Order: sequence, then structure tokens, then C-alpha cells
Amino acid sequence: MLNKLRNLLEPTLTRIGATFASTGLSVNFWTGLGLAVSVLAAIAYTSNAFVNLDWTPWNFAAVIGGIFLLVSGFFDIVDGSVARITKRISNKGAFLDSVFDKIAELIIFGGIALGQLADSFWCLVALGLSLLVSYTRARAESLGGKLKGIGIGERAERLLIIAIIGMIPVREAMQWAMIIVSIVAGITLAQRVAVTVRKLSSTEA
Repeated sequence: MLNKLRNLLEPTLTRIGATFASTGLSVNFWTGLGLAVSVLAAIAYTSNAFVNLDWTPWNFAAVIGGIFLLVSGFFDIVDGSVARITKRISNKGAFLDSVFDKIAELIIFGGIALGQLADSFWCLVALGLSLLVSYTRARAESLGGKLKGIGIGERAERLLIIAIIGMIPVREAMQWAMIIVSIVAGITLAQRVAVTVRKLSSTEA
């Protein structure tokens, strides 16, 4: 879904990539920085278990965590833009980007659970389905299939749901975010399985 928006914003993303590329810092640096900011988001979410601010409608742990999560997503865009601008797209960089993305998801969902912002069960379901969505794409592509852009909720959409809905000043906002992510990831998983099975069936026929 957001891939279509990225296509519309391609000229802007190219300018952003050129700006960050001019610093001389490597693509892997920006990938690592995105992971580091994800860690800050997880720490912010976890802090909810230790800071009591019930007197305000805003959950500051969720707000700060959401801001860090959005910043992390920004750097996730930056590293790809820098790679294209500098023409330094490599298998090593792609591998690190994918692994760091999964580590980031793990610590973010873990931080939400530890911070008691949502029920641990729903955090586990959302995390499990999210990882299955990524695994399905990796496995399909290892067999020659292409699943980029397939499904209503890729990683960027899921993290955006967490960041935005989690910041809404209503009770159990993050709980609803986890439920929505679980539903979106479940639908995406089903879509990718269906597409992959259809493609493999046609090639084996």
C-alpha cells in the first residue's frame, strides 16, 4: 500500500537520499541508525511500566515511543534512497537491512508487552504473524517468486499502525493497535500464500 505512495514521492525521496548521501556515511550506517532508534522506541514503550501518568489522557510512553518509531521508519527509507543514489546496492546491505528489520520488530513488540501497553497475548500474535509475513516473502523469493507489494499490510504499514494508533489518547489504544496489526498481518499472510501457491502451481503445470 505504502509502496504506491513511495512511487508518488519518488522525486522527493531522491532529493532526501542525495542529501544524506552527501554526508559520505555508508548505507549500512543509516540502516544501523534506524535499528538504534527502534531500540529507543522499545525503551520508551517499556518505560510505561515504571512511569505512572494516569492524570493525563495522553500516554507519554506511547507518544514518545511512537515518535521514535516514525523516525526509525524515516531512516528505513533513507538507507534505501542512499543506496540507489550512490549505486551501492549490495547483497550484504540487503541482508543486513532485512535482519535489522526483524530485530527491530522483535524489540518493539517486546517493549510494548513489557511496558504493559497491550496484552502480551496480542503482542505475541501480532509479532508472530508479522514475522510469518516476512518469512513467506523470503521463502517465495528463494523459489523465484516476487511478493514485494503483495498484501494490504507490509512492515511499513504495520509499524505505522502501531505508532499512530498507539498515540491516540484513548484507553487501550495500543491494545487495539495490536489487534489491528494481527488482522492486517493475517490477511497479508493469506494473500501471499495464495499468490505464491498459484504462481508455483502454474510453473509446475
